[in-house]
Amino acid sequence: MRRAVLGLATAVVLSSSAGAQVWRSDQGDGSYVNPPLYADYPDPDIIRVGENFYFASTTFANVPGLTLLTSKDLVNWDILSHLVPKLDDLPLYDLAKGGAYRKGVYAPSLRYRDGVFYVAVTPVDQNTRIYSARDPKGPWTHVELNKEAFDPALFFDDDGSAYLASAVGSDGTITLHMLDRDATRIESSKVIYFNKGAEGSKILKRKGFYYLFNSIPNRLGLTVSRARSLFGPWETRNQIDDTTGGHQGALVDLPNGDYYGFVMLDAGSIGRVTNISPIFWQDDWPVWGTPEAPGRVPARAVKPIQGQPFGEPPSYDDFSGATLGRQWQWNHNPEDRRWSLSERPGYLRLHATTASDLWTARNTLVQKAQGPRARGTVKLDLAGIRPGDVCGFGTFGKYSAQLAVVGGKDGRNSLTMRLVESTNEGPKTDVRAAAVPIRARTLWLRTDTDFGKDIGSVGYSLDGKVWRDIGGTFPLEFAWQTGTFQGEQLALSCYNPTMGGGYLDIDSFTLSPLAP
Repeated sequence: MRRAVLGLATAVVLSSSAGAQVWRSDQGDGSYVNPPLYADYPDPDIIRVGENFYFASTTFANVPGLTLLTSKDLVNWDILSHLVPKLDDLPLYDLAKGGAYRKGVYAPSLRYRDGVFYVAVTPVDQNTRIYSARDPKGPWTHVELNKEAFDPALFFDDDGSAYLASAVGSDGTITLHMLDRDATRIESSKVIYFNKGAEGSKILKRKGFYYLFNSIPNRLGLTVSRARSLFGPWETRNQIDDTTGGHQGALVDLPNGDYYGFVMLDAGSIGRVTNISPIFWQDDWPVWGTPEAPGRVPARAVKPIQGQPFGEPPSYDDFSGATLGRQWQWNHNPEDRRWSLSERPGYLRLHATTASDLWTARNTLVQKAQGPRARGTVKLDLAGIRPGDVCGFGTFGKYSAQLAVVGGKDGRNSLTMRLVESTNEGPKTDVRAAAVPIRARTLWLRTDTDFGKDIGSVGYSLDGKVWRDIGGTFPLEFAWQTGTFQGEQLALSCYNPTMGGGYLDIDSFTLSPLAP
């Protein structure tokens, strides 16, 4: 899980037919460019069931948590569901007595057996859980196992028996946990291998060989081990690393029996993206890439499955539905009484929560920023702003640029730009621009993010046409130790340092490409 931040190693090309899309991997000519999703979808696990592929990804403290995506071709993905509607058992998930950024759920393991989908995950400081559902859209239920298995790798053998592999604390000791038939408890455990530094285990079986995939943090690489038995003996080969395409992943089979690789890449401030790669076999060993360019995830390749239409997770929202769009998550468990889609139909209403700053405020609504360059725009109604309210739009992460309306007396609102940096000593706020008077009721705000240059900027408009930048540029950064352990996100927020306060009405959110 712990990674140094590297630049995007694989060249990527923005399709000329992208139109209004921020990023389009599918080139429309039977090929695709990496990454299929130019956004922070880390710790991937991908399986195929019939003609459908499913992709489970880490979400940390965001709620709803544990995102499940689906695709017909491994290139065009959409969000299908979230497994965890609310994080439980720890008051930190409610931002009580501190927060849970960098905690929560991560490194899910996704499998399918006898008509049931299973996801194994180990919430930080809790025992491993196994979620299950017959329909991947949910509802999902879970059982809690009797042990904590770090980065669990769920595996069902040909006879249906269930196992979890775990690389304890990244020291490289790989333990195999034997589960009961129903995958509800660990019955016994045995150390099966030592692979120095290994974590992020995944297991699959092919032609009588068991394959064990591991990420090696100190080398930022991926190893593949194989054996005739789950208990070894294992032999190991180095595969790819962050200079050749990624460091944590495994393989997924296609309907025709071929395999493709999926692998996570540290890609700078956008976070950790997932690349898809053809693989070929040499002496029953998988090799990433092609025979012409082995050991490297290609920047561009032939689509694994042809003929599927373009698809992507949603980004736009006019808040006219009964539920929030699938792309949205809260920064922690929300206070449900302080947000609504029904109090004013067609708007998202965020009531001000009580907090001293953005980092400690609940009900911050986020969605993943998209690369390589994008512009997020929101249209706001300020009629509900009250004295002391701090409500607005910006980035959220290691650096949170908050372009916010601050409520003043007698409706004398002002616009501020505050840059909040998350540090080991707590959030540090730099007021870049303060007290720009805002007399209008309707206001547009925008946030620009350039992940090639790792910089952002914000601006505002009184008519949606003429824009004014404010506060200058600011850095974008991925930080697993002091940030959210995620790439920069786009965030809507509303809080007040004192009790009471008003509300912010959000009319719409739009994400569009930003010219270089």
